[in-house]
Amino acid sequence: MYILTFHSTMKNNEIPLLPENYYHIYNHANGSDNLFLTSENYRYFLQRYHTFISPIADTFAYCLMPNHIHFLIRIKSEPDLQKTYQCKTQSREILLEEDIPKYLSRVFASLFSSYSQAFNIQQGRKGSLFMPNFKRKLVETEAYFTQLVYYIHVNPVHHGFVKDLSAWDYSSYHAFLSRKHSNLQRDEVLNWFGNVDSFKAFHEGISLGGKLDFD
Repeated sequence: MYILTFHSTMKNNEIPLLPENYYHIYNHANGSDNLFLTSENYRYFLQRYHTFISPIADTFAYCLMPNHIHFLIRIKSEPDLQKTYQCKTQSREILLEEDIPKYLSRVFASLFSSYSQAFNIQQGRKGSLFMPNFKRKLVETEAYFTQLVYYIHVNPVHHGFVKDLSAWDYSSYHAFLSRKHSNLQRDEVLNWFGNVDSFKAFHEGISLGGKLDFD
């Protein structure tokens, strides 16, 4: 894994997004609002996510809950980002190295804005839907990567939405147990755990006897 060094006093919404680094991306609804009210809302958000984020990042795990979201991603390489940027702008202009973090943050902001606009129209509401300045944490160790995959999948249990993580339909957990096409880095994650049986056993083992502490 690529490791990024940054100032320890940086807030979680200030950590720069850089090529080939792994991040825990998360955001929350504004106030007491919910982000998703119907199954179609969840589906539409994932559609928008794929459109905006797949060109700039690989996704290893995700979970959507009524009022907040979690993703484990790896930003693509700089050459890939340059190709995506040039394709989008239809020019030969390149991103300066110092502009890449701002560009990547704008892509995520565009995702949240795009979904919010559609949600507001559907619900007849106005105003911001997401908290401003989405948060991110650098995944600095292999142990954190492993635990984060589990943490993201078990989040609905942690927050009391379901009693069993397999009962929640809006996470990537089911995709790892399926052979259907997926936009996730499924093979990479399963190989990381060993195989699909080891992946499942890891989740079930910690669910029964372990405890992880995250923000």
